[in-house]
Amino acid sequence: MSAPSNASSMALPPAKHLFTVEAYEAMAERGIFQPDDRVELLAGEIVEMSPIGTRHAATVNRLTRLFITALGDRAMVAIQNPVALPPYSEPEPDVAIVRGCDEDYLNAHPRPADVLLLIEVADSSLLIDRNVKVPIYAQAGIPELWIVDLTNYRIETYCHPSNGRYATIRTLHRRETLTPSELPELTFQVDQLLPPT
Repeated sequence: MSAPSNASSMALPPAKHLFTVEAYEAMAERGIFQPDDRVELLAGEIVEMSPIGTRHAATVNRLTRLFITALGDRAMVAIQNPVALPPYSEPEPDVAIVRGCDEDYLNAHPRPADVLLLIEVADSSLLIDRNVKVPIYAQAGIPELWIVDLTNYRIETYCHPSNGRYATIRTLHRRETLTPSELPELTFQVDQLLPPT
């Protein structure tokens, strides 16, 4: 009796099922997720996110106040709400600056064309934000992303998506300033965005 060939004896990896934005939203509407579940759809997979710590929450509150004050009615500031990036992603960035007002999104979440700036506040989530979300946002054509890095007290900016990557990446530290590319009338000091040390 001959030994089985390597090809026939190798186990195939299990097939992955990728969820679309439409399927994910239908699951949410049917109550499959609990109200306090912290999940996001990233590249077709439903990912459980880390709990939000106090420094993270305080920084999101700081950014919320800062942008609402700076923008007035010129754009909407959405906090930890979904942004639909069809076909396979629906992240919930900590802050999303989007065109229009709340009534514009009664029937659908903001999409890439609506987004002016996304901000992720990162502590334990830094690797996911940098290695998973940045490519997703670039591929979707999100014009600009900021990662507020609470571990290293700095801000990473990602601008000008091209061919699925960001062409301009900068790291900014305290006492430096930054201006959103889609909101050139606004300028912030890095110190305004970061919590006190």
